[in-house]
Amino acid sequence: MPRLSDSMEEGTVARWLVEEGAEVTRGQPLVEIDTDKATMEYEAESDGTLLRILVAEGETAAIGTPIARIGSPDEQPDAPAAPMPAPAASQPEQRTASVAPRAPRVNASPIAKRLAQELSVDLTTIRGTGPNGMISKEDVERAAEANGTAPAGESPEPLSRVQQAIARHMVEAAAVPTFAVEVEIDMTASSELRESLDPKPSVNDLVVKACALALREHPRVNAAYSEQGFRYAGAINVGIAVAAEDALLVPVVHDADRKSLEDIRNESRELAEKTRAGKLTPADLDGGTFTVSNLGMHRVRRFEALLNTPQAAILAVGVVEPRPVVGADGELVARPLMSATLVCDHRILYGADAAVFLARIRELLEDPASL
Repeated sequence: MPRLSDSMEEGTVARWLVEEGAEVTRGQPLVEIDTDKATMEYEAESDGTLLRILVAEGETAAIGTPIARIGSPDEQPDAPAAPMPAPAASQPEQRTASVAPRAPRVNASPIAKRLAQELSVDLTTIRGTGPNGMISKEDVERAAEANGTAPAGESPEPLSRVQQAIARHMVEAAAVPTFAVEVEIDMTASSELRESLDPKPSVNDLVVKACALALREHPRVNAAYSEQGFRYAGAINVGIAVAAEDALLVPVVHDADRKSLEDIRNESRELAEKTRAGKLTPADLDGGTFTVSNLGMHRVRRFEALLNTPQAAILAVGVVEPRPVVGADGELVARPLMSATLVCDHRILYGADAAVFLARIRELLEDPASL
């Protein structure tokens, strides 16, 4: 079982992509593994034959536990590669079952696969409505209802490993002493800039770039708190909160302050697509030093986000919408305004720090030529 994230202690085999007895080459996707952050593909580290699958789909193993054996075709598949736990009485039946023909691979999210198994729904008969035709939890529920296999009463839905990790992380974040400061930003100039560019960046792309430049000038906002003292990051890596199916993940734009607006646009879209398709890698999720959470696409005006600990701050961004503003001549005019709320770890940042940083973001977005 490989370590696919810094905080991972164990993983669950979601799906084997290669059958026993098949030839594999180094770098070939071998297995999908549910970690505490996402479902990730793990690639074969050597050429050879997949002699034996030791951890079946749906089973969990600690990091370092053998999950399969790869070797030459003339090797004995039962020869132990490392000390293993004593076999249970039912192990021979498990071994026999593992060499049975496997179902064809389907494009479905991990939670959809688990739910389909619980409700006895054949995924190969479902047409997915998610990104790239991916079968979602809702697709399985509709199929189960049509087949009459949906549960009659309410029953608890099991949490995925990602959901369990998010729940633990939220409890940790809620224990941090925080405060919030908010500004309204006139997005007139930013809106004009967006319309002048091809390809057109999103509002969130502009916000990410503005945050990255402001973080360069205010390194403490880019730091993290620890009992040993403040830890200042060596790079400016802005995380983007993305809603996946029944989860919230934060892929990271690394070195955002050194990337062009177009680079940030392209990378953000790629990360969002990989998040929704369950294709994020450990590198996509690690190393974040600051986070942007945007609910503007849902017409939310303002909100406060929970910290993505151990980061010092997170910026919550609302919708850009016309609102009345008193103009220079004293008349009411409509301007495209956006609320931005900075939630801070009070152990490392104070009100003045947050206010100055947020004012710089507003300045960059209201005069976006430097972006």
